[in-house]
Amino acid sequence: MKLATVKVNGEETAAIISDNQAILIQTINELESKDWSTDLFQILQKEQLTEINLWYKEETHKKLRHFPHISAEKISYAPLYRIPRKILGVGMNYLEKAIELSGKPPEEEPVIFMKPDTSLIGPEEVIKLPSQFGKVTAEAELGIIIGKTCKNVKEQDAYSVVAGFTTTLDMTAKDIHAKNPRYLQRSKSFDTFFSFGPYFITVDEFPEIKDLTVETVLNGEVHHHNVVANMIYPPDWIVSFFSHIMTLYPGDIIMTGTPGSVVIRDEDVVECHIDRFKSLQNPVSV
Repeated sequence: MKLATVKVNGEETAAIISDNQAILIQTINELESKDWSTDLFQILQKEQLTEINLWYKEETHKKLRHFPHISAEKISYAPLYRIPRKILGVGMNYLEKAIELSGKPPEEEPVIFMKPDTSLIGPEEVIKLPSQFGKVTAEAELGIIIGKTCKNVKEQDAYSVVAGFTTTLDMTAKDIHAKNPRYLQRSKSFDTFFSFGPYFITVDEFPEIKDLTVETVLNGEVHHHNVVANMIYPPDWIVSFFSHIMTLYPGDIIMTGTPGSVVIRDEDVVECHIDRFKSLQNPVSV
């Protein structure tokens, strides 16, 4: 099942995406006598996702064709939600990228960091370049969305606590990071330095997550691409790893690393392309 948050009459509201059309959860509630939250973050918090997904599969998308909907060309996407509890990241997770950045294979554990929710934007929202720093890069990454409160999850059980996946863009002020690797956290924490959406696809739709291709695209040109199978630390390992550090909550987001970064400048457009997802696209401005 594909979900998104769309803009309707100045408000951001949850919807199911079917045949490239958006059917509002509010519409489903009215027609099917449901009482589901119309906020995607609250759907995760209240653990309503499984129930909605079961209904979707039982009814099939054929029934949804007859529901009032927003056509593809009229959908305006928002970020999936605005204030997650945690935005977590893994660095240098593809061998080629790790060697490019450090000149050597990765250590036993990944580089990790967190981003504040003030860094969060959604599709088509502007990435603002900090005026005091020269070089900023953007990286396309597969994002994991946690679906259950969990701690100390075994790797083989990791997908049981995952709600689904999304497309993300991670921005870094490279001039800061270049001064000292210890400045990584600061370099990634500026406003607008994290984008995600427009689609959230449930975990059951991916029997082989390793086959997905992730691409970093700048001004319509693919600059870097790789497949999840080439990750040093695969998604299930990453979920387990973080859960042994901290409790994970529904709606927490984990970025899984990039096949490569691009330098972004004023008036550029950067994108994250991943198989089966609508492209995540953001313009850049000073």
